Amino acid sequence: MPLEPYEVDVPIHTTDWALHGVHVFTGQAASRTEALARAHQVYAQALSAHHASRANPGRQDGGWGASAVRDGWELDWAAAKASPWSNPSSWTRKNPYEL
Repeated sequence: MPLEPYEVDVPIHTTDWALHGVHVFTGQAASRTEALARAHQVYAQALSAHHASRANPGRQDGGWGASAVRDGWELDWAAAKASPWSNPSSWTRKNPYEL
């Protein structure tokens, strides 16, 4: 199966109900199931590194990575949704200040 760009949106919960949102992961996968698994895997690795005061592992195969890990933020993986990323080139055309 060919790899395609996917987006995985995972709701974020905190102890402060005023702070909430969605953590977005992107990368290449063959299916929604694989996209969810890869997003969860890279987040678990980044979280483990964060708790051990090690450097974030950064981007991995397929472009998956988790760059922002925050104490007190819980990701609701049961409510995560994966879908094909409809316009991946639009993100790459923006400079970091436009994101």
